[in-house]
Amino acid sequence: MVALTENGISVAGVDYDLGPGAKLVVLGAGKATLPIAEALEGVLGDRIDAGAVVLRRGEITTTLRHIDVFVADHPLPTRASVDGALELERLANQAGPGDLVLACFTGGSSALASLPPEGITFEDKRRLHEILLGSGMPIAEVNTVRKHVSAIKGGRLAERIAPARIINLNISDVAGDVLDVLTDLTVADTSTVADAISILEDYGLWDQLPASIRGHLNSPKAESPDLESVEITTELLVTGIGVCEAMAEEAKARGYTPVILTTTLEGEAREMGRFIASLCLSSSTSSYPFAPGTVLVGCGSENSVAIAGKGAFGDGGPGQEAALAAAMEIDGAQIVTLFMDTDGSDGGTDAAGAVADGQTVRRATETGLDLRKALMNHSAMEPFEQLGDLILTGATGTNVNDLSVAVIG
Repeated sequence: MVALTENGISVAGVDYDLGPGAKLVVLGAGKATLPIAEALEGVLGDRIDAGAVVLRRGEITTTLRHIDVFVADHPLPTRASVDGALELERLANQAGPGDLVLACFTGGSSALASLPPEGITFEDKRRLHEILLGSGMPIAEVNTVRKHVSAIKGGRLAERIAPARIINLNISDVAGDVLDVLTDLTVADTSTVADAISILEDYGLWDQLPASIRGHLNSPKAESPDLESVEITTELLVTGIGVCEAMAEEAKARGYTPVILTTTLEGEAREMGRFIASLCLSSSTSSYPFAPGTVLVGCGSENSVAIAGKGAFGDGGPGQEAALAAAMEIDGAQIVTLFMDTDGSDGGTDAAGAVADGQTVRRATETGLDLRKALMNHSAMEPFEQLGDLILTGATGTNVNDLSVAVIG
């Protein structure tokens, strides 16, 4: 994909010349950014003149020789997120004609590199993230709002990088691989401020926003820049479709019949869990729509969880909630389901997700666990932790979509 050439570098078979004095800079943030940065250093070495990446706290990092590493937090931004964003902004401002910027922004960058626009405090920006993440809206709509309340998102970092050239190297964690949803700092924004305000009003969130954010959205400063004159190229390194195909091949190798159910799974987590469980239950009892022995695989954008009021983060996640809802549907059946986040952290917890099968409800009852109460309280982690059914991977260094697997016995 990336290689050194006599006059510069090559990306996906296309040569990019770097003339005398031209700089090669690496910028990035996200849960799958570290392995991209490591690979770039391994290939390009001393040809990298400067760089900075913002990684999730707790992620195991190796020493990067030419790229500075900043550590911040997810799913809610902290002051460290601002520090990392300021360094990205500084390096972007230094890029000039003839320079080339390799941008590796992956899932989670909205929290890891968060820079409020002028007139909005960090506290107000963080409150916006809390409101959005607790609303249950799809990630595309969350990002539509966040892009218009930022000093670097919505293509604003690309505007600062210009007139230097930009090559995006991305791993897609978004259903449909929509570029300005998966890497909105360095591609043109296709949404408008009117879209953002409409979303907030439709979800009944406008009046919950801090006054500074409402004022900003009602000003011209909230509109995203026009990037028509900026030279931007985007290459997707991994997509959800590729992951589903790999899972299907593994299922086939184990003697099952794989079916790729969807590559655009998205919605309220518990409803996604119930939907997949209902397909499995019908198939298990009546062989319709799938025969027993089938493995359903699917992936898509991060499923959502609607939390009343301010909400709480850390006692569950969309994957665990989907698994809990599925468990209550498949009670007693010969079915196993798995729901997980490929980054290793479902909803900001230490678990990647959870497994549920036809015996989960019985085992929970024998242990004195109230699964319905846990589902209503959005505290899915506790029962799965007590049952030993959490998926614990640690930080995986990738973020390719949420995954679901269901085995129909």
